Amino acid sequence: MEPVAERMSLVDQVHARLVEAVCSGDLAPGTPLRQEWLAEELNVSRQPIIQALSMLKRDGLIEPAGKRGFQVTAVDAQTARHVYDLRAAFDGLAARLAAGQSDTVRRHALIEEMKAGYLALKAEDTTALVQADIAFHQAVYELSGNPMLPEASAAVWRQIRRVMRAVLEHRTARASVWEEHAGIAAAIRQGDAALAETRAVNHARDAADQLIGWMIERN
Repeated sequence: MEPVAERMSLVDQVHARLVEAVCSGDLAPGTPLRQEWLAEELNVSRQPIIQALSMLKRDGLIEPAGKRGFQVTAVDAQTARHVYDLRAAFDGLAARLAAGQSDTVRRHALIEEMKAGYLALKAEDTTALVQADIAFHQAVYELSGNPMLPEASAAVWRQIRRVMRAVLEHRTARASVWEEHAGIAAAIRQGDAALAETRAVNHARDAADQLIGWMIERN
């Protein structure tokens, strides 16, 4: 019998690969996911595929598709609003807690993350912008000092990754995103908890409004 730890490690690897494919857009909304095809693509047996698909369904990334098995879920305006409402709550809390850390901790906070963002902005590299954006917010979460925040917000951020590219593909939104990041970082370094929280919440809400506006226009 295969050791549990080894089996779970394989399931986790398969789950991580599928999450990455869905969140990056390699598996687009509506893509059918058949166990046999996935097992062949990932060179594993069907058992870890079945378990990983169950985890993705729990994450809200896939949905049943009758006899076809599963398909990648679409992200509609209502889903985006729900996800960004949660993100605003998490981001506001993280920024407020980060601003409450000691001056030694805050003094040089988020400088490297901001540099990475500006470099990606200058290069007009959407993939790098998405990565830099996520890294910035995760750094704020880490800076908060609450070790439960990254894990508690993980499911929300999986959904956010799916739609963040849509926001950053619009050139008009790119510069404003990093201007808002700079404002959040400045408030945190100044130790102004109320301002940091307000800016973080407004940043999430602005992103939601832009994204949902574009979704409505396309429909």
